[in-house]
Order: sequence, then structure tokens, then C-alpha cells
Amino acid sequence: MNRRLTLILLAAFGIATVCTLLVVRLVHNQSAARPALSTRVLAAKVDIKLGTVLKDDNLSSVEIAGTAPKDAILEKDKSSVIGRGVISDLYEGEPIIEDRLAGGKNGGMAAAIPLGMRACAVKVDDVVNVSGFVTPGMRVDVLISGTPPGVQNPTEGSEARTLLQNIQVLSAGTDYQKDAEGKPKQVQVVNLLVTPEQAETLSLVRDQVRIQLVLRNPMDTKTDPVVGTATANLFGAPTVAAPEKPHRAVAKSVAPQAFSIELLNGSKQSEEKFASPEGHQ
Repeated sequence: MNRRLTLILLAAFGIATVCTLLVVRLVHNQSAARPALSTRVLAAKVDIKLGTVLKDDNLSSVEIAGTAPKDAILEKDKSSVIGRGVISDLYEGEPIIEDRLAGGKNGGMAAAIPLGMRACAVKVDDVVNVSGFVTPGMRVDVLISGTPPGVQNPTEGSEARTLLQNIQVLSAGTDYQKDAEGKPKQVQVVNLLVTPEQAETLSLVRDQVRIQLVLRNPMDTKTDPVVGTATANLFGAPTVAAPEKPHRAVAKSVAPQAFSIELLNGSKQSEEKFASPEGHQ
């Protein structure tokens, strides 16, 4: 009886082992036959700075398991991106997507201008030129100073006003990127990133008044109402003399003229004095 039970158990164990091996092999074969879902997309071969025109040696490809990022450019479409400008810094190994490239095959500063914005050149004054604080990406306010129309005395009528606030510096001179150390450089012209309406305003005042850039904290994006000031306000309110009272001519009193009449009454003689009519006027 014990021998018979042992044979039955051994047979069951052998059958289970064979079945297990068959299932494992079947699953392995199905996994090997199913291709892994992955996609090869274009990526930056090296760090690529804003404004760079893409070339073949800037590009590589990476394999991404699963679904590719939205708007990613496939490796087979490599020819469609060569010659296009980069509008945002790319880092080594980063997949390239359409939103990081200019629409056409162009590069340079024009590729860095967002849709709906304009780059307006402003001549830098001597103070900014000497200090050289302007670097791409900084935020500035634009101040104007000059004599308003209709003011006769330019010295007393000079005024200063804040024209624009929180304006981004797009480029300093011919550079639209910071150098490796982020140091400023002396430049003659600065390109500001403005709206079309602001560009019209800058173009109108550029040849009429003096323009000065004022550096601001890039974290401070608040715009405050500024009324401006005039040269006369720098020295306080002017002292106004009290107006003189009009001088009234006082007529001099003139003694009334008098006349006398001699009266004869028989042997009596008397004299009466009367004032002249003009003395009573």
C-alpha cells in the first residue's frame, strides 16, 4: 500500500514538473516574439545655446521606451530640423521638440523673439556704457528726460518720466547670450524685447529725448504708476512774493476859497465873508 502511494506521488510530481517547464517555455517564447515598444527620437549631441542654427554634428538620437514625448522629432525626420534656429537652450542628451525650434530655417537673435513680440534697438547712454551692467536676460526700466513741447525755458522746464517698466534685455550689442562667466560688457546698443505698441513709443521718443536704462531686480515684476518729476521740483516749491496792493492816489484837500462883501447901512459899515461855491464840491 505504501509502495503504491509512493508511485502515485512520484508520477504526479513528474507530470507537474513537465507542465511547469512547458508553461515557462511558452511564456518565454511569446515574450521574445513580442517586440519592445520604443521610439528613436532626435536629441542634442552637445549643449546647444539659444540662437544656434542646427547642423548635423549638433544632433544625435536616443531610444525612448514607451510613448515618445509630445511633438518630439523622430530620427527619420532629421533633415527637417537642420538649418533651423534654437529658441531655447538645449542640453546634451535632451530630446528635441518642435516648441524649442524656430518655425523656419533661420537662427540668430530673430529666432529668440517670441511670437507677438519685437526687438527694438536703443542706444545706451554714457553711464551705462561705462559701467556695462547690461547683459541678455536682465530686466530694466526705460526713463526719458527732456523738455516737453511748448516750454520756453529748456533749463527750468526739463522733465524726467518712466516710459516703460520691466522690459527684458534681448541682446547687448551683437551678443544675445551671456558669456561663460556671465560678465557684462561695454556696448553701444541694447535690443529690448517689447510689444508692437511699445516699439512705436520707443521709436517716437528715440530722436526727441534722452533715453536711460535703469536696472531692476528680475524677481520684481510689479509695475508702479510713476508721475515723473521736473527740474524745478528738485529745489522745492518756489517762493512766491506777495502781490503788491494797488496804490490809490489820495486827493489833497484844498482849502476852500472865500470872498467878502462889504455892506453899507447908512453910517454903519459891515463886512460879510462867504465861501466860494467850488469849495463845497
